Amino acid sequence: QVQLVESGGGLVQAGGSLRLSCAASGGTFSRYAMGWFRQAPGKEREFVARITRSGSSTYYSDSVKGRFTISRDNAKNTVYLQLNSLKPEDTAVYYCAASDVYWPGTNSDKYDDWGHGTQVTVSS
Repeated sequence: QVQLVESGGGLVQAGGSLRLSCAASGGTFSRYAMGWFRQAPGKEREFVARITRSGSSTYYSDSVKGRFTISRDNAKNTVYLQLNSLKPEDTAVYYCAASDVYWPGTNSDKYDDWGHGTQVTVSS
């Protein structure tokens, strides 16, 4: 089990950027594939991006591909999500999650540990 704490959210204008961080503790970080999900008000939680244990492979949802970048630093036990060209529809609470499955996919059921989330609000 690993504990996850997100940070870096905030209020930004459309077209702006943010970098989210997720710090892990309590486990061997490099054993986990990591994912980012988001949940907007009144909507279900949706997959955003994932990265393999070593960081060698990433995958994105179509809605963020080309605008968001997931990365990780195993020496710092941290995964990042760079958000560029933000749109109002990106407004949501963003969660990071850890999976001990090598290729956990986009289904949130494959992720075992979750952070409490960080709010991202994009104004038009």
